[in-house]
Amino acid sequence: MSIIAKRSATVLTYFLTIICLATSSWVYARETLRVLTWDGYADNEVVSAFEQRFDVAIELTLVTSDDDLWQKINSRSYDVFAVNTAELQRYIDQGLSRPIRMANIPNHAQQLQRFQDLQAIPGLVRQNDIYAVPYTYSEMGLIYNRKLVKTAPQSMSAMWDAAYRGRVLAFNTSNHSFSLVGLLMGVANPFRMTDPELEQATRELVRLRRNVLTFYATAEEATRLFAKYDIALIFGNYGTQQLKALREAGADIGYVIPREGALAWLDCWAITRNSQNPELAEKWINYTLEKAVSERLTQQHGLANTITASLNDSTQNKPIIWLEPILNPLARKTLWDRIISGEAPEAF
Repeated sequence: MSIIAKRSATVLTYFLTIICLATSSWVYARETLRVLTWDGYADNEVVSAFEQRFDVAIELTLVTSDDDLWQKINSRSYDVFAVNTAELQRYIDQGLSRPIRMANIPNHAQQLQRFQDLQAIPGLVRQNDIYAVPYTYSEMGLIYNRKLVKTAPQSMSAMWDAAYRGRVLAFNTSNHSFSLVGLLMGVANPFRMTDPELEQATRELVRLRRNVLTFYATAEEATRLFAKYDIALIFGNYGTQQLKALREAGADIGYVIPREGALAWLDCWAITRNSQNPELAEKWINYTLEKAVSERLTQQHGLANTITASLNDSTQNKPIIWLEPILNPLARKTLWDRIISGEAPEAF
């Protein structure tokens, strides 16, 4: 064989090898499910078990606030995401979510009675289409440090008490913060405040800034800050999950549902409109409703689940205000960004 022929054969063999390798990689490439959720909703063990059972890969992204969730959904592609019933409405309105085929969610039949009739839960159904399936829930009460606060506070207004200047942890989110102040102000509907009410709430949040050490994003962050600083009060955005994390870290804390009531959320799984594999997304939702997976929420993360009734449900006989869609969320977000950026009170 000539040198040219040998070189040609070598080149041909090289390219055939590359093609075979590429083809082999393509044939055995696993499907990927892109999950957007909150801390604790899909921990490593839960993700790994799903990947092994269905021979797929999960690309997991965590969010730290409703504003963060909205920004991520609008900037990247995901398949399934966790969202509360109130926030879900704008995803439906903007065509960012798609109906779920409940025939593919047989584990829904195992959920507690209060979650059986999805039509009866505000925000889940639109024109007979089901857009989300309940997964976990909690009220957002007030956490207090027993070493610094000798008498259990009776109202969220304690966060504004001058005695706790620099010793309060508030949550970094626009929607809950304004609704919380609306409750304290006694407005007719804290989720749909008028412009004058929103202006007054803004001024109250600017006043609160004097007492706030920082605005936290995750339950873990709040736990670290509590251990490092003399924190007196925490707005418990993550409810029982936060209590568990703090107590396991050795914190001597109490927890109250204030007299004006506590905001409460119901988080659900929803599927994005641009999901590349909605059937796999439905398998994920059904999987998380397996008894062992859902109970892990409670056992490992202190979150209520929708399969097993809690013997210590802190919402029993307490004033709970379930989240509702808010009027003009963009206006709240714009004001909130100005508040936490440190703009002078006179600017408002």
